[in-house]
Amino acid sequence: MATTPSSSDDLRARRKAAAENCDRWLSHPRVPVQDRLQQLTEVACEDSADVYGNDGDVAALEQEVADLLGKPAAVFMPTGIMAQQSVLRVYADRAGTDRVAVHGLSHLLVHELNALEEVHRLRIERMTSEPRQPRPDELAAIPGKLAAVTVELPLRDGGFVLPTWDELVVFAESCRERGVPLHLDGARLWESTPYLGHSLAEIAALASTVYVSFYKVLGGLSGAALAGPEDVIAEVRRWQRRLGGNLYTLFPYAVSAREGLRTVLPLMDDLYQRAVELSMALQSEGFRVFPEPPHTNSFRVYAPQAADTIEAAAVKRMETTREAICGRWQPADVPGWSWIELVVAPHTLEWQVDEVAKAFGELLRH
Repeated sequence: MATTPSSSDDLRARRKAAAENCDRWLSHPRVPVQDRLQQLTEVACEDSADVYGNDGDVAALEQEVADLLGKPAAVFMPTGIMAQQSVLRVYADRAGTDRVAVHGLSHLLVHELNALEEVHRLRIERMTSEPRQPRPDELAAIPGKLAAVTVELPLRDGGFVLPTWDELVVFAESCRERGVPLHLDGARLWESTPYLGHSLAEIAALASTVYVSFYKVLGGLSGAALAGPEDVIAEVRRWQRRLGGNLYTLFPYAVSAREGLRTVLPLMDDLYQRAVELSMALQSEGFRVFPEPPHTNSFRVYAPQAADTIEAAAVKRMETTREAICGRWQPADVPGWSWIELVVAPHTLEWQVDEVAKAFGELLRH
């Protein structure tokens, strides 16, 4: 018996079609493949190519990341999932224990199909699952020997929340006193420096190892890097091979990552300031934001309307204006409210704050 598509399915189809016709984007624009490849061709050097990660732009990128984070060594990997699995496995093997302390909302647990347990047989100890950063007392409440402690900066599934600098320092000290390595899940570490008020190297100095991503706000094709002591990175490279991440060549990803470091990394203060400005403007239009003010260039926007209602208005606006101002609205915990993530990217700076506020306001006044 044939089924009738739901209104939700219809909205998804309409959103997809409208997005393909948009010619203006608030966050990340859709760039045609041919144009993206042409951009990479223009910035690539004659000696960009690597062989299994050796030489070329991959080696240059690894050195740049090590220098930025103030670490002795770094390794480029195709995914952050692989990078973090590898380093936590190294710590577990060294410590002789399979217990790792993690936030309950960490990407490691929420988005990776239980990989730490299924692939590496690691045992997860949750410090907390509340939408905030973990505290030293919550770490202290976990008895026994730990292989590593991880902190995600910012905690994306908690609403892009960061600790204060002093809180981060105290937490790092508690790890050192316990004799357990602190690993930073820094997928968005680039964006965290304005709020924390310290450089990348100063933040990274609090931890033994740090992972960073290149395809988010930096706009790289894909890829990640892990930085830390030379002996740890050497062992991580072995796990990269075991997990199938030692591709014959990675230079297109490295070229795009280096371009992001050159052109986007210097904009982090501007992106953060614009996020703060937008959060204030959106609140004046009847929305609520979290955190308030934002901790990074990304934050949550809450609307006093049901998700299907405001999503219909958003899709209609896309179809009419050919502008994409937001992602798909989702139901919030409070009945009758909905939410999205708003990421302030370089293209966002091309919009005036009042222009964005007016566009969002139209969704509530449709």
